[in-house]
Amino acid sequence: MKLHYYPETDSLYIELKADPGVETREVAEGLIVDLDAQGQVVGFDIDGASTRFDLTTLETIALPLTVTRAA
Repeated sequence: MKLHYYPETDSLYIELKADPGVETREVAEGLIVDLDAQGQVVGFDIDGASTRFDLTTLETIALPLTVTRAA
């Protein structure tokens, strides 16, 4: 899972898996879901993210994480 924030458009993309999206659906105003060829969710795009959410903090709870370090 990856989080991508684009300040120029104030959008937050939550990538759940790297498979390409082949269909998009707006499920609520400013919330778009990307689906793969099998109809599975691959990501969410949130418009106006900084006005909707506090983007200054990221917290994870009970995720099976692997630690990676930048070189």
